[in-house]
Amino acid sequence: MFGSGSGGSWWIILIYVGLFAVLYFLLIRPNSKKKKQEQEMRNNIQIGDDITTIGGIQGRIIAVKEEEDAFVIETGPDRTKMKFKKWAISSVDTVKETTPAKKTTADKFQELQERRAAKKAAKEEKKAQKNNE
Repeated sequence: MFGSGSGGSWWIILIYVGLFAVLYFLLIRPNSKKKKQEQEMRNNIQIGDDITTIGGIQGRIIAVKEEEDAFVIETGPDRTKMKFKKWAISSVDTVKETTPAKKTTADKFQELQERRAAKKAAKEEKKAQKNNE
């Protein structure tokens, strides 16, 4: 009596499980990753970053108020200041340099002196080897 009907119900359960897995990997997981990245971006804002709010207002952050979970931006040529909540940040437009800092003149001079000393030591070593032979 239950033998023929129970085999069909397992297929339906497997189809539902497969459908849920597909929905999870196509909809739920990418959305949660995106929210996590946005939260990380909002937590890593710094004074001087150029931002765009969800309302489309662009400005530069001049103060971060951690206790209020807010920040103050300065916008426009008249330097209007506005206060927003962190959740209102749409994007951080500041391009952070990942290249190493430029060498100062003193650093370049030091590097040149080290190379000259290394060349001189190599020449003296070659002379010493010729004299030993």
